Amino acid sequence: MIIHRFLTIFGRYLILMGRTFSRPERFRMFMKKYVTEMQQLGVDSIGIVLLISFFIGAVICIQMKLNIQSPWMPRWVSGYTTREIMLLEFSSSIMCLILAGKVGSNIASELGTMRVTQQIDALEIMGVNSAEYLILPKISAMLTMMPFLVIFSSAMGIVGAYATAYIGHVLPPDDLTLGLTHSFVPWFLWMSILKSMVFAFIIASVASFCGYTVEGGSVEVGKASTNAVVSSSVLILFSDVFLTQLLS
Repeated sequence: MIIHRFLTIFGRYLILMGRTFSRPERFRMFMKKYVTEMQQLGVDSIGIVLLISFFIGAVICIQMKLNIQSPWMPRWVSGYTTREIMLLEFSSSIMCLILAGKVGSNIASELGTMRVTQQIDALEIMGVNSAEYLILPKISAMLTMMPFLVIFSSAMGIVGAYATAYIGHVLPPDDLTLGLTHSFVPWFLWMSILKSMVFAFIIASVASFCGYTVEGGSVEVGKASTNAVVSSSVLILFSDVFLTQLLS
């Protein structure tokens, strides 16, 4: 019973994605919505990304200094572990989990409201491919903006670490700089960006599916928003395991 329901939902998801990734009927209209979605989904998320990354970078640096630093280890180990944690996991995986709550619920509630108010039905009656018109700009915008959010997150995490060094005097800034630059592997940054783009597609497509397929009224819109956040978060965690193993 559970497997049958899962396969049914997965089949509906694939059918919707097949309708979504079709050639835009009006490229100019697509570009207009694409720019708007980049503003709403990406640019409007920069503030929360920078704020959270700053404090997470500071907290990681403090924790590494207090719990890992010892006379038997180099003094730069705190900066080194802070950089690795920010690049390998936080800026891609954990940040995308946070964005799944903000962006995913926004997408699901928007499309769900359009469904229950019959705006999507009106588009279909006018002969418009509503899936491509509404969903494709959101997915494209998320795929475009997510690498920038990852880079901003990593940079702000490092700024947070330096804040603990200069303001909190947790460790000398020179030791932090030495750790941040020690044995840097550029591939880790690219791996973080690639993972985040997969997560961005999961967030946008799953949230769009949950909102687009709503049946009922305003209560179902709220449930769809919750389902979008939960489903995308679980899928991000599952895919993170396989992507980390594949890309490492």
